[in-house]
Amino acid sequence: MSSTEVARTRAELEAARSRLTGSVAVVMTMGALHAGHVELVRQARKRADSVIMTIFLNPLQFGPGEDLAKYPRTFDADLKLCQEEGVDLVFAPSPDVVYPHGDPGIRVSAGRLGRTLEGAARPGHFDGVLTVVAKLLHLTRPGVAFFGQKDAQQLLMIRRMVRDLDYDCEIVAVPTVREPDGLALSSRNTYLSEFDREAARALNRALEAGRAVSAEGPGAVRRAARDVLVREPLALVDYLVLVDPETLDDVPEWYRGEAVLLVAARVGRTRLIDNVPLTVGVR
Repeated sequence: MSSTEVARTRAELEAARSRLTGSVAVVMTMGALHAGHVELVRQARKRADSVIMTIFLNPLQFGPGEDLAKYPRTFDADLKLCQEEGVDLVFAPSPDVVYPHGDPGIRVSAGRLGRTLEGAARPGHFDGVLTVVAKLLHLTRPGVAFFGQKDAQQLLMIRRMVRDLDYDCEIVAVPTVREPDGLALSSRNTYLSEFDREAARALNRALEAGRAVSAEGPGAVRRAARDVLVREPLALVDYLVLVDPETLDDVPEWYRGEAVLLVAARVGRTRLIDNVPLTVGVR
């Protein structure tokens, strides 16, 4: 088990960051780490000499009535995992460290992409995400940052922000890590009862059904995925869409090429998202 330094203030982060050698990667999390985060760290270790993990429960991305207060906080277990995986530095600030002047009046705007799909369900969410990612990139100064493909919309906007605002950082996507039953790993899975979990598996089954017929075109993909979801009444679907991976616009029936099938549903009191990239209309 390696030694992992912990920084909680900006001064501690700057001092620890100056001691890192070689190329630096960052993995950004809100804590409650699981195997999906472990995979991000392992991919980062392959690419960089030093790995920073941020553990920060960002209040800006939680809207009214969302689960900030009950979001799992497991710092001791998270730190142990970081030590086991060879993370060099953990930056675990409080909100007053990240936002020293209080609620920021100036934020990064997600624009049109931030008002659709997850953004429509959670107004302002992606502005909060991009603002904290922008700040953490400034503070940690990595050459490369790793994010999971499970949050496909978030990943797209982070890539756009880095490109549009000229950050000198490569964004690497890591494929979704799943549990043996197909459920995409998420810290929110801890909220699911055993009964809820069985219903939640319908999301992955729907995506796989769509992918299985992807060569037949967009209509076949949508129908196959929808047919799975309508047979699971406990999964209350918010959206099921097949979209262009760069614009998030629905792809027309004649479309051929790369696409993403995304689903969001509420199971019990827990809102879950999942997606799968695929190529439609190509045999």
